[in-house]
Amino acid sequence: MKIFLNILTNICRLVVGLTFMLSGFVKAVDPIGTQIKLQDYSVAMGVSEYLADWFTLCAAIALSAVEFILGLLLLFAIRRRITTKLLMCFISIMTLITVWIYFANPVSDCGCFGDAIKLTNGETLLKNIILTAMCVLLVMRPTQMPRMISKTNQWTVLHYAVLFILAISVYSLYYLPLFDFRPYYVGANIPKSMEIPEDAEQPQFETTFLMEKDGIQKEFSLENYPDSTWTFVDSKTKLIKQGYVPPIHDFSIALLPARSESKADNESITAEERPEDITEVILNDTSYVFLLVSPHLEKADDSMFGNIDLLYEYAITHRYTFLCLTASDTKAIDHWCDITGAEYPFANTDETTLKTMIRSNPGIIVLKNGTIVAKWSHNDIPLKELFKEGKLAKQSEALQQHRSTEERIAIILLLFVLPLTLLTVADRLWAWSKWLRKEETKQSNRLFKLLKKQQTMRKKIVAGNWKMNKNLQEGVALAKELTEVVKNPNCEVIIGTPFIHLASVAETIKGSCIKLSAENCADKASGAYTGEVSAEMVKSTGAEYVILGHSERREYYNETPEILKEKVQLALANGLKVIFCIGESKEEREANKQNEVVKAELAGSVFHLTAEEWKNIVIAYEPIWAIGTGLTATAEQAEEIHAYIRSCVADVYGKEVADDTTILYGGSCKASNAPELFAKPDIDGGLIGGASLKAADFKGIIDAWN
Repeated sequence: MKIFLNILTNICRLVVGLTFMLSGFVKAVDPIGTQIKLQDYSVAMGVSEYLADWFTLCAAIALSAVEFILGLLLLFAIRRRITTKLLMCFISIMTLITVWIYFANPVSDCGCFGDAIKLTNGETLLKNIILTAMCVLLVMRPTQMPRMISKTNQWTVLHYAVLFILAISVYSLYYLPLFDFRPYYVGANIPKSMEIPEDAEQPQFETTFLMEKDGIQKEFSLENYPDSTWTFVDSKTKLIKQGYVPPIHDFSIALLPARSESKADNESITAEERPEDITEVILNDTSYVFLLVSPHLEKADDSMFGNIDLLYEYAITHRYTFLCLTASDTKAIDHWCDITGAEYPFANTDETTLKTMIRSNPGIIVLKNGTIVAKWSHNDIPLKELFKEGKLAKQSEALQQHRSTEERIAIILLLFVLPLTLLTVADRLWAWSKWLRKEETKQSNRLFKLLKKQQTMRKKIVAGNWKMNKNLQEGVALAKELTEVVKNPNCEVIIGTPFIHLASVAETIKGSCIKLSAENCADKASGAYTGEVSAEMVKSTGAEYVILGHSERREYYNETPEILKEKVQLALANGLKVIFCIGESKEEREANKQNEVVKAELAGSVFHLTAEEWKNIVIAYEPIWAIGTGLTATAEQAEEIHAYIRSCVADVYGKEVADDTTILYGGSCKASNAPELFAKPDIDGGLIGGASLKAADFKGIIDAWN
């Protein structure tokens, strides 16, 4: 079950991370499109008049960056706890918004994936509900997501990602979006994109008639239309089913009359001066057509009007059509002409269509036979290439300046994915090599020799149990002294401290050969259990072990085998190794029941574990009659019961597992008797009480392994 949950957690991590990165990226490559969507939301909420364009644009860039960065942090497992909580908060807010969108239907598309992927409001709500469920699991199990990069390099990844996504937005603003997901992309044929297939589903309408008779009004349909005694009052037609909608369905060009400076502003337009529909003329032009696109001339950037005028002169010289498409009124057009000296003709096109055609105000689109052959931002007009000798048909550099989609994807891979991949690989290789160097020094090549011989060796351990001794300052001082005196021991050294010491001692012993253990943990995962400390809390301090089943806990706090069973399971679930204590009382020893007692204690609390879980169990045999009394079992007595305990393990898990199980002796073990005890084949170390409270005494026991 634990393995399944770990796999499920990391699948959710992958899905949520990639979804957020994709959502943020497609918004970043089209910040103006994201801004337009935010403006649609502001109109639906009735706050559009309070939000300036610069604010919605900054919000669009910030939104894309936040989504992209959160997704990346999740994939790399950077700051796992805070990242999962931020994701949970973000997706919860988005889900509430999509609930409103689903029921109120203020917009037809939420815009969560920009123009790249269109989702209905129902699909969006379902998507967010699934992501919310995944985020709940991630918040509950953040530490089950293995880090892809060490803490020292996490800030490098974060800063590089922030710079990258902001650079993408700035580039797409100054030039054009890196990827054009709209129907007016370079290479699109507008007439073909406007066609409706013969077998396409047609829209369905329903017409109702309001009729009156004898002062009574009633609605009728075509199927039950009444006789002539009824008088017609009104009719209504509504769309009941959406049919096929072509990618381009609202493209039209109405040529405006030539600007006349002599005509007064309030003078009416004659029939001859009304706009002329020239859509077909423009789309069927076999030569090149230059379209200056500006949804609103009053908001257009006029800093590059000189280049636009030069482009107009170029078009006139080569007899190409040049036309400005706008949704602005005559007053705005006149103002544009006054400040730029524009002499080109103007035509009227739908505002939404113009915003969809190009993400630049103004921008240039070049058509030929109705096909879009080039698109330029007003900041990127290729005058140098255009003014080379020869007509535009020969200017391949000008028309082919836009890279293909494959080339753009390759650029993203080279600039972002490849550097992070190389950094991750280098980081993991460095971490692995560092571990190897540490192990080589620590073990003096013994580990490698054992691996070559394919031999196994039980871990030798000397663990200290401070019990309820030492205040925080004294405990930190003792831990520091131990790090100075214990160097390269021939066994694993563990110190078990009270709860309040754990975090401080963990920092003190960091980088040393000493491991940290808690003396206990709760039998509950979390909740209203005042004064208790959970296994997860213990793990978060840096501890690797926890001591469970100590006779003092059994006697003074009535810990039963069932309670200990729960504690063991929670400790293992949170990645802690367990030092499980067993042992008989003086009366039970005198009654020769020691074997019966230790077997029952094992069976009641730990023999239910799987063989894989058992690998994280260390047994500590402590004869209760020898704890703190000065009495010690003889080496022969200790060896006899240790051998029996190992045989019990073999009965449950097999001889191979039993031979690999570490069994410690506890009970007034001192530097004077440790060598004799540790020399026995079934005694793999000691769980030390009082002697662990002084560095010199504790080191004397550790040195017994030398």
